[in-house]
Amino acid sequence: MADSSFDVVSKVDKMEAENAVNQARKEVEQRYDFKGVGADVAWSGEKLLLKASSEERVKAVLDVVQSKFIKRGIDLKMLDQGDPYPSGKEFRIEISLKDGISSENAKKVTKLIRDEGPKSVKAQIQGDEVRVTSKSRDDLQETIRLLKGGDFDIDLQFVNFR
Repeated sequence: MADSSFDVVSKVDKMEAENAVNQARKEVEQRYDFKGVGADVAWSGEKLLLKASSEERVKAVLDVVQSKFIKRGIDLKMLDQGDPYPSGKEFRIEISLKDGISSENAKKVTKLIRDEGPKSVKAQIQGDEVRVTSKSRDDLQETIRLLKGGDFDIDLQFVNFR
């Protein structure tokens, strides 16, 4: 019997992220407590820029953005956000989206599988994803449960289960 496999990836659905940003922008434009404070949410491909007249206001904009990402099913682990910093007369926060599994996180995933996973399971790093193979599908499903319970600073998805 041939080996079964699946890939462990960490990707953000770009359309869902864009929809979350658009919803946050609309809410910031319409909310009364953001009137006259220069609150804005700007999206430029990979980066998100939040602006407001004070540090408290820009943190409130950040809360709105985070709530919209959660409603759209995007884990907050996928947001790499900076601290508020002054820029002229306004405060800004830059947020970038994490895409792909970094080499150190891939090493953590493979180490967890090697140490605590079923013995028949093999993990191999392939670029920004990890391929997990085994002869037993049950062992692969057990490995998925193990990885879902793991504590990583990224959100993991499991694709191409064959």
